[in-house]
Amino acid sequence: MQLWHVGRVSHPSFQLDNALPVAPSAIAAPGKTFIVDEHGNGVWGDVPAPRALETEEIAAIIDDYRIAALNAIEAGMDGVEIHAGNGYLLDQFINSNSNKRNDPYGGTYQNRARLLLAVVQAVAQEIGAERVGVRLTPMGRFMGMGDDTPIETFTYIVESLNRYGLAYLHLVEPAVVGTVKDENFDPRWDEIILKLRDAWNGVLIIAGGYDAASAEKAIREGRADVVAFGRPFLANPDLPRRIRDGLELNTPDPTTFFGGDERGYIDYPVHA
Repeated sequence: MQLWHVGRVSHPSFQLDNALPVAPSAIAAPGKTFIVDEHGNGVWGDVPAPRALETEEIAAIIDDYRIAALNAIEAGMDGVEIHAGNGYLLDQFINSNSNKRNDPYGGTYQNRARLLLAVVQAVAQEIGAERVGVRLTPMGRFMGMGDDTPIETFTYIVESLNRYGLAYLHLVEPAVVGTVKDENFDPRWDEIILKLRDAWNGVLIIAGGYDAASAEKAIREGRADVVAFGRPFLANPDLPRRIRDGLELNTPDPTTFFGGDERGYIDYPVHA
């Protein structure tokens, strides 16, 4: 089960007492977020400027992750993936674009990584590191992410994660922003993925716009140990069989990626 805290990408309609969402700094995320309007309908809405978390509030955030991980295991999950990418709260702390703090959780890349590492330690101690994975999106630009020193920042994070003995590290390549292909991703990506591959001592999963052929090539060339699929799996509940047998794939319908009913989730057909 993936554990999220969306931070500034949230909306007051989802907060107790209609409160502002929280973030490392009071900087609004560009773009829209999915909200529920006054009629109970899911719509895209503007994201307000969040309030910056006070230093003394961060311990409660860490504990939220610990409790969520424990709840997941008690509910029958095999493990959890700490989502520290895609512009969510932990990613907001990691990236210099969104973190302008001057306390122990801001400034240097070591400080900006502090919250993620504290969350990993708390969750690993609670449920066992062998049940914990981490998802990162180095050089991702979704929801205004960006870092002044991405190679140094993410190499430090990956090297620090090595000490926990985690189940895996999951890296999302920047060829996709959100749910669409990114034609302008940072050309340094190939350099950083190789650096992170070398720095990481465990199982590496990559994702981001792969199909069967490119995934097989990535595994063959040692780019990663596992390739993950997102949108193809939404549209193809029998994706492993289709890839194995070379069967035609269903085409995902982007209009159903966010919504409140079964459309786009359980109505795609399996192959005859």
